[in-house]
This record gives sequence, structure tokens and C-alpha cells, in this order.
Amino acid sequence: MLKKHTKNSIIPVLSNSFILGEKIIFLPLNNLIFCLTCLKKHINYQYVVLSCISGVDLLYSKYRFSVVYDLLSVTFNTRLRVKLCLNETTLLFSAIEVYKNANWWEREIWDFYGIYFKNHPDLRRILTDYGFEGYPMRKDYPIAGYFELRYDQNKKRVVVEPLELAQDFRSFTFSTNW
Repeated sequence: MLKKHTKNSIIPVLSNSFILGEKIIFLPLNNLIFCLTCLKKHINYQYVVLSCISGVDLLYSKYRFSVVYDLLSVTFNTRLRVKLCLNETTLLFSAIEVYKNANWWEREIWDFYGIYFKNHPDLRRILTDYGFEGYPMRKDYPIAGYFELRYDQNKKRVVVEPLELAQDFRSFTFSTNW
């Protein structure tokens, strides 16, 4: 079992908890690579499978984003969730040197949330267009987007135009859904 950060602990952990039977630890940003390496290679943990990396937008909180690493130990048949909290300007170190399959998920998180991964070998858009503006999974991104794509019969091609909504379809409630 992982312990809170003490002099004798192997992994520096801010806190750990069991929520609905799941093991969850919260790590400081500067210890991510060291902790993932220990969790993977230490004989008492052996979390050799990175099953998922997820981004979470926590709009209006102290730390805007949370990045969650889901690990699996096949030897002990256990799962562990590692959480990090960061804001919009914080850089997160890439976990590719520890888990090779982190490449796709880090690119996806960059593409959808704009969270930058330092030392990532190929950080570029993966699911949205190269000319796409903004990050669509952020809660402050407009639901309709900024541009409209449509096929123009006269030009015989797809054209990109600024999105124009008629006044009838707008609702001016100044509260957020979140």
C-alpha cells in the first residue's frame, strides 16, 4: 500500500485514498516521472500497463485541469489511479520514457485541452484539423464552435465561414451550465 510522504516512503505522495474501492493517489507535478518509474519497476508494485491517460477540466477551481493516469498491475491484479492537478500555464513532463503508449493519449490531451507535455517527441494535433482554433473539450469552449463548414455547390468545394446564428436561436442566459 502506498503511504503518505514520509522520510522512509518510496513514492512521494500528497495523499492517497480509496473511493468506491479504487486506489487513488495524488502526486506533485515535479515527481511524476520518478513515481511512474517506481510504480512500474518496483517489485512490490509492478504497474506495468498504462491503460489510460485522461484530462479533466475543472472550470472555476484553483487548479483548472486534472490529468489522470490509470495503471494496471497484471502480477497483483490491481488497478491504481494517479491524479495530478495543474493550471493552464503549468507544464507536465511526458511519460513516454516510462510508458511508450502514453504518446497517443498525451497528444489527445494536448489536442482537446491544451495541456502541454514537456519533452514529448511529437506533440501535434491528432484528432482535430491542423487549422482548428481552440480546445474543444474545455468547458469554456462555445458549444457551436467558431466556424461552420459547408459544401458550396457553386464553388464545388467545402468552404469555411464564421459561424452566424440568427437572433432567434440565441439565448442570453449569463449563467454557466457547469
